[in-house]
Amino acid sequence: MSRVYQRLHSDSQVEFRLLVSGAHLSPSFGFTIQDIKKDGLPILAEVETLISADSSSARLKTASILLGASIDIIKAYEPDLIIFAGDREDVLVGAMLGSFLGIPTAHFFGGDHAADGHVDNPVRHATSKLASTHFVSISEHRERLLRLGESANRIFVIGSVALDKFVVEPALPLAHVLGAMAAKPHAYQAPLALLIFHPIDSEKHVSHEYLTNATQALVEKGFHVCLGSPNTDPGNFKLNQLLDQLALHDQVTCYRNLSRPQFINLFQHVALIAGNSSAGILEAATLKIPAINIGERQRGRLCGENVLFSGGELSNIRAALEIALSPTFTEMLRTLRNPYGDGHSADAAVDLLKTLPFDEFLRKPEDPLHADH
Repeated sequence: MSRVYQRLHSDSQVEFRLLVSGAHLSPSFGFTIQDIKKDGLPILAEVETLISADSSSARLKTASILLGASIDIIKAYEPDLIIFAGDREDVLVGAMLGSFLGIPTAHFFGGDHAADGHVDNPVRHATSKLASTHFVSISEHRERLLRLGESANRIFVIGSVALDKFVVEPALPLAHVLGAMAAKPHAYQAPLALLIFHPIDSEKHVSHEYLTNATQALVEKGFHVCLGSPNTDPGNFKLNQLLDQLALHDQVTCYRNLSRPQFINLFQHVALIAGNSSAGILEAATLKIPAINIGERQRGRLCGENVLFSGGELSNIRAALEIALSPTFTEMLRTLRNPYGDGHSADAAVDLLKTLPFDEFLRKPEDPLHADH
């Protein structure tokens, strides 16, 4: 969302503010509010919410703190519009704030769906039912919202604004990026692979094995593995402990967190991405690199031909790597197009955010029995 936020902030006709919470305010997850401040984006409030307990209840308690602490802040500020993006618990909170306080809302990335059964899916869809308007990436997402009973006049297909960063972000020398992440000497000599693996409930008991296997398979193929931290979902503690162990290898650099410019430039220099991050599904196609998605997370989502779905066993990951590095696959990547857009969606989004009559979308009297299809 960074390009959308930057465009809104720079527009003299718009007063734009961010409410910052969760992992952004946690030193354990990089204290990334400092990166927001470096971007010069104005912050309305900092709300400490993260309960870092690595339990199934911690995420829900974190969401409840965000809801309770934000009500009076939003009520006092009286915004004309609340914007939120994606499928995490904070978007559900944002949608509830808008619905109960009578403030129009705009939900980005609605209508997407994965077949992994993760709670993020129903959270995304529940948010869509509460949201006033929908800024979706592709026609398939529009169709899914229609099936949920949303009216066609509320849905705007603009492409994925997440791709705009590859167009507008200034290039950095690879040496600069490697220096910022304190990369091992081996990283300057070997091809780079980006590995990001997040925990999900159905795989908590094997996630550490999957991450270990992925690292081993990539190292066997001669890659230097650039290893990012998992998110805050239950199961992250064990994965973070494993990162400390894997970081002892000369062929592995654990970067934990990077700023947006550093991460984008690292992404642009790697030969492939592996793990289960949505970056492999949504963004890797723009860079025309292979994406090996390991395990259940992200399965069922629309993706480019660059994505290979693999089990977490070492033999599965090795087999996927053989395909990803084959001459046939490499040739296919040359003409690959990202189904999520061309990196010029933020302008369309901002134009709509400035001109739509959002007050007319606030009430949702539509009966799903008679929704547009």
